[in-house]
Amino acid sequence: MIPAAFDYKRAGSSEEAVALIAEYGDEAKFLAGGHSLLPMMKLRLAVPTVLVDIGRVGDLSYIDDRDDHIAIGALATHRSLETSELLITECPILAHVASKVGDPQVRHRGTIGGSLAHSDPASDLPAAVLALGGSLMAQGPNGEREVQVSDFFTGYFESALSDDEMLTEIRMPKAPGDSWNYQKFNRRAQDWAIVGVAAVQVQGTTQVSLVNMGSTPLRAAAVEAALAGGASAVEAAEQAAEGTDAPTDLNASPEYRAHLARVLTRRALEAAGIS
Repeated sequence: MIPAAFDYKRAGSSEEAVALIAEYGDEAKFLAGGHSLLPMMKLRLAVPTVLVDIGRVGDLSYIDDRDDHIAIGALATHRSLETSELLITECPILAHVASKVGDPQVRHRGTIGGSLAHSDPASDLPAAVLALGGSLMAQGPNGEREVQVSDFFTGYFESALSDDEMLTEIRMPKAPGDSWNYQKFNRRAQDWAIVGVAAVQVQGTTQVSLVNMGSTPLRAAAVEAALAGGASAVEAAEQAAEGTDAPTDLNASPEYRAHLARVLTRRALEAAGIS
C-alpha cells in the first residue's frame, strides 16, 4: 500500500529535531531507520502529516564507557551494537540480542532508539534493555529528563515519551561475564519472536524479561522472586507466565505462549548458569 501524503523535514541536530516536533505537535513523527514506522504508514496504521528525519543527526550515534554504565546514543544502529567491542566485553547480552534482530539490512539501518520508542512487545531489544535495567534520556522543549526503563513501556506501541520529546540516550549498567542468555522462538530466523526470554545477572541479581507475553515488554517478576527465594532454575521457570497477558494470533494461542515462556525461561536460566 501507499502511505498517506506527508511533509518531510530533515533535522541537522537533536535541538532542531525537538524544535520541529514541538512545532508540528502530535501530527509529526521522527524518522530514523524507518523499519518500524514506514510499514505502519503503508498500512495506514500511522498517518503522520510531517516526518522529521533524524537519520543524519550525528551527535546521537555513539557507544561510550561512562565508568559505572554504558551510554548509547539513540541513533546507534543494531549493527553497531552487535559489533561493539565495549558491549561485547561489558554488556554482552545487548550485543548478542542486537545480532538477532531481523536481517543484515535491518541491522545496518535500524536504531536502538527507534526500536525502544516504537515499544513493540514482540521486539528483541526492548526486552533486553528491560532485563538489564538502567534509564533512558528524553529531550523536549523544556529540557532533558531521565526515565527508568521499568517505567518507559506503557502500552502496546506506547511509551512514556511525550509527543514533543525525543529519546536521545540509553544508559545501561555493565553486566560482563557469562551469566546471561537470550532465547527466541520463531518460525524463521528473521521473524519476530513468538516468545522470547532474556535472562541476565546484574550486580549479583538475576533479572528476566519476556518478549511477546503482553501489551509491553515484561519483567518476569514471579521468576525473579522465586530465584531470590532460593528456587532452582527449573522451579522458577514454572512461574514464567504468571502475571502475563499473552496475545493470540495466527502464530500461537495464549496457552501455547505460556508453555513457551516456561520452556524458554528454563533454557535461558540453565544456559546462563543460573540455578
